[in-house]
Amino acid sequence: MFKTVITLLRGSVAVAEEEFESRQALLILDQQMRDAATAVERAKRTLALAIAGDQQEGRRLDATNARIADLEVRATAALDGGREDLAREAAAAIASLEADRDAAMTARALFAGEIARLRRHVAGAEARITELDRGRRVARAAESVHALRRGGIEAARPYESTLPEAEATLKRLRERQLEAEAADQALSEIDVASGPLATAEKLAEQGFGPRMKSTADDVLARLHAKRTQPASTT
Repeated sequence: MFKTVITLLRGSVAVAEEEFESRQALLILDQQMRDAATAVERAKRTLALAIAGDQQEGRRLDATNARIADLEVRATAALDGGREDLAREAAAAIASLEADRDAAMTARALFAGEIARLRRHVAGAEARITELDRGRRVARAAESVHALRRGGIEAARPYESTLPEAEATLKRLRERQLEAEAADQALSEIDVASGPLATAEKLAEQGFGPRMKSTADDVLARLHAKRTQPASTT
């Protein structure tokens, strides 16, 4: 049981950490990119130091080779002049300079390898940071759009109405208005059918009292009467 509780607690902590990281992902990404950029700057400074060291060894190597060449000329001249002792002294100096030359060449080889490695590292890191920056801009834009949607018409506050709610209210209002209009029309028809005017028309149709409106026979009779009337003379 205790082991189960511990497992549940660990699971809860993991879920909380994941949720926290998800909510703060952009902030975390920004800081991680700043850390990465700082690391790249350090690598650039290291590269610059390596290049400076290589250049210094190159200058030392050039100077050493020049001194060796000069001493070889002088030692040869001493041998030609029969001064073996001076030639031997020059030879000892040349041997020491050659050791310096070999050390400088080894140092330059080491610097060359390190410079090449650092150049690859810096170039690769900068390319990755550039790609990360593109992705961060896209993620930030998506987060901004999501925030706009949360604060816009797609997610109104509890006390605010949405467009679908307004449309539903208008629909209900129109339905009630149409029902009211239909009821008014029905009442009017009922009034017409059962009112005094309707009763008078019904009695007239049965021959009780004058007709309330003309019939086709009445119109024909009136037309015949007009035809038989003599034309007026001037």
